[in-house]
Amino acid sequence: MDLILKYFPDLTSRQIDQFRSLNLEYRRWNQSINVISRKDIDHLYLHHVLHSLSIARLVSFVPGTRIMDAGTGGGFPGLPLAILFPESHFTLVDSIGKKIRVVQSISSAIHLSNVEPVHARVESVESRFEFIISRAVTNLETFIGWTRSKILTGNRNSIANGILYLKGGDLTPELKPLISAFSITDINGYFDEPFFSEKKIIHLTHPVKTKVLHD
Repeated sequence: MDLILKYFPDLTSRQIDQFRSLNLEYRRWNQSINVISRKDIDHLYLHHVLHSLSIARLVSFVPGTRIMDAGTGGGFPGLPLAILFPESHFTLVDSIGKKIRVVQSISSAIHLSNVEPVHARVESVESRFEFIISRAVTNLETFIGWTRSKILTGNRNSIANGILYLKGGDLTPELKPLISAFSITDINGYFDEPFFSEKKIIHLTHPVKTKVLHD
């Protein structure tokens, strides 16, 4: 929790309690379901919570912003961001029912009223959102195919509507086919910890398209 307060010192007492409760809830669930790998649970705040919150250093969602966490898994990056932005609405989608049950249980336990867990394939979701967020659930071209029709036009945040994708390593092969406008932000510009040395946020703006590559 000290790690979160290091970078987000202005949290309310309610938000602090919610972030603290995440540790208890994930440990409880991990006893029956491997939501977070056993060796990783001790790094919950660094590897999962703070990583998720890096998006908040790029954009501070205005009240009423609609965000879909596509392929949320155990609730990242959606749940930490929902704590930080209680006046924005987060739809957390995953095709695996047990993961959505975890998200539902944890969001209820920590009293998050701005989270809607949805058990579905991302491409079947009919709603539209200002931002689609995710943590490296698949390659970018596939992800864009799932989500590009679900991004609202317009812009009322400090950055344009679009996809915010958390990923690390060499992104050149995945970005090469893209003709959409995009930007890459190094997370180590926000956080000092070595874990973030190769972590990035990719922001792809709407409309997102890919080009057909020919040999």
